[in-house]
Amino acid sequence: MTHRNPDGSELPGPEPAPMDLTLLRTFLAVHRAGSFTAAARLLGLSQPTVTAQVRALEERLGRQLFDRLPRGVAPTAVADQLAADVAQPLDALAAVTGRDHADHRIAAEPVHLAGPAELLCLRALPALAPLTGEGVRLRIATGLTDDLLEGLRAGRYDLVISTVRPRGRSVSAVPLMDEEFVLVAAPSWADRIGPGRVAVDGPAALRDAPLITYAEDLPIARRYWRHVFGTRLSAQAAITVPDLRGVLAAVVAGAGVTVLPRYLCAAEIASGALVPLLEPEDPPINTAYLAQRPGAAELPHVALVHDQLLRAGRTW
Repeated sequence: MTHRNPDGSELPGPEPAPMDLTLLRTFLAVHRAGSFTAAARLLGLSQPTVTAQVRALEERLGRQLFDRLPRGVAPTAVADQLAADVAQPLDALAAVTGRDHADHRIAAEPVHLAGPAELLCLRALPALAPLTGEGVRLRIATGLTDDLLEGLRAGRYDLVISTVRPRGRSVSAVPLMDEEFVLVAAPSWADRIGPGRVAVDGPAALRDAPLITYAEDLPIARRYWRHVFGTRLSAQAAITVPDLRGVLAAVVAGAGVTVLPRYLCAAEIASGALVPLLEPEDPPINTAYLAQRPGAAELPHVALVHDQLLRAGRTW
């Protein structure tokens, strides 16, 4: 029913209630963290509370803000625009009021970085060491790329160094580095095979050499055989070690031959502890990517780690 003044004009309707900043702060935490669960951890709230607050904001706006995924959430275009509108004011308000929770807590949270153990230990962690002096805290996880990317989508990690290009709108990625693969052996095995023989005879020269690999299905070696020799590798591994540093150690000790990323064995090649058995003009190269959820780089310490890795990756 419309209420009117005595002169017949309409009375002004009630003013809409002011927007609750708590709802906006919770929304921004979910947008940045990529899941209700991760946002709840960062905000110190329960997951049902975070879910209820986001739903209340969606009802207030009359628009859906997130697509619910099996693991985590993906922001809609409306959410991306809202985050762009409110992030700077909320961050500025947090800085002025000295709030010790919500966005301030998010900035102070450890940065969760995951990736291959070898690349993290030999390249990423030395590059990130200076950031601890700026108050950055790191939590490192290792594992298989597919599992780590699932963890990224679920909000368990902030950044993942991925050996494959991630797919899907819930993850964005930029090239971090190119790793070149090299076929190597200790000098004792290189002498037994014969200098230059692999270049002449191809894989037949390696028929009697034990193969040391990362996994039973010979993933790196198979790629090398296919790319360089144009043939399928059908050998069985003499030793499998689920850590390329272990593969490196076994081959240096004279266990056999292997294919390794050049960055991992460059020092051993330079010292003569390992010998490249072939130097093809077109060696196999794999691109590693730095992956994150959209919005994660808005967190100050995540952005510091992200940018530092990209700078360092140019020299790897």
